Amino acid sequence: MPVQETASGARDARRAVDAVLLLVEDDPGDALLVEEMLADSDLESALTWCKTVSEAQRHLTGATGPVCVLLDLHLPDAHGVDAVTRIVHRAPDAAIVVLTGMAEGETGLTAVATGAQDYLVKDRLDPEILSRAVRYALQRKQVERATAALRANELMAQENARLERGLLPVPLLRGDDFEAFARYEPGRAHGLLSGDFYDVVQTTDGTVHAVIGDVSGHGAAEAALGVCLRVAWRTAVLCGTAPLELVGLLEEILVAERSDQHVFATVTSLSFPRGGGEVRVVRAGHPGLLVREGTSVSWIEPSVGMALGLLPGAGRWSESTVPLPPGGHVVLFTDGLFEGRTGPVSRLGEEGLLALARRHGALSARDFVDTLVAEATAGAAPFGGLADDVAVLHLGWGGRA
Repeated sequence: MPVQETASGARDARRAVDAVLLLVEDDPGDALLVEEMLADSDLESALTWCKTVSEAQRHLTGATGPVCVLLDLHLPDAHGVDAVTRIVHRAPDAAIVVLTGMAEGETGLTAVATGAQDYLVKDRLDPEILSRAVRYALQRKQVERATAALRANELMAQENARLERGLLPVPLLRGDDFEAFARYEPGRAHGLLSGDFYDVVQTTDGTVHAVIGDVSGHGAAEAALGVCLRVAWRTAVLCGTAPLELVGLLEEILVAERSDQHVFATVTSLSFPRGGGEVRVVRAGHPGLLVREGTSVSWIEPSVGMALGLLPGAGRWSESTVPLPPGGHVVLFTDGLFEGRTGPVSRLGEEGLLALARRHGALSARDFVDTLVAEATAGAAPFGGLADDVAVLHLGWGGRA
């Protein structure tokens, strides 16, 4: 038995479009035509009629959600593709369907090239064509927005990759008797790199110099400043700048380059004279360091001065000499390694990191560093993960590769 469709059933069968429909048309007859076509189509969105582009721009200023503009190209205050340009400028996320005359095919194509999603010839309008054009325009605009967002993310990833190459230098060593292993883990929760940096350079006298630092804050500006400080440090070392003078130079550069007067940096700079019996340390607000001797691990706190940039020109830094046992190695790190939460109100902390390091004191340099980072990350995972970037350096003369 055939089923008879009622008026109510027909309305229920219509598919509503979750969008605002805005008609920009100064001819009342054409406006009535479009309104009737929409009434007979499967679109149920309300239609707003504007007679000028200026009126439409005012309406679009307060519009929220998806918008499809049905736009005539012959208006009192705009003619041709100028109307499209003005709508795109005011509402770049709005979909635009241009309404043209029979002989305006080229104009319609030009409008699409200017920013419209489609064009329709008024004399060929019918409810199905109009409905399909509106749906297509909205979907195409959504794809365009998604494509633009993807492209922006790709560009950001490329910029981050350039910053990572600056943050992750290749150690400049003149022989194979000194071992330098580095690990850098960006804090991806921020979506951008942060300001952790490090470097290792051996000068012609055989001394190996190393630096590790952390610029306060998170983002591309801080990462760029970290790269700037690292390059300046390497240049100064290769030019023979004395350690204390070098730290003062880094502070001058930080103050000159930082984007905010509250930005500061912690730094530890080291020198390993050939022979391996000691390491000379200059600290500016940076965490202590680990010393590995055989399977034992100890935490060392050499003399520390003020972080760079807190009170420019007032820093009082000094150079400490830390004895190293034969085959002893030094492990440097940024505070992101031990500041991750291990409970609702607890963190790993320096004592927790030392205990973790002592449990794995027998591991090789690479495995030791990888294990520290992996276990610190795993411990923080249930509580949001590590909130900051992590940089780790494992340094020493021979014996632990």
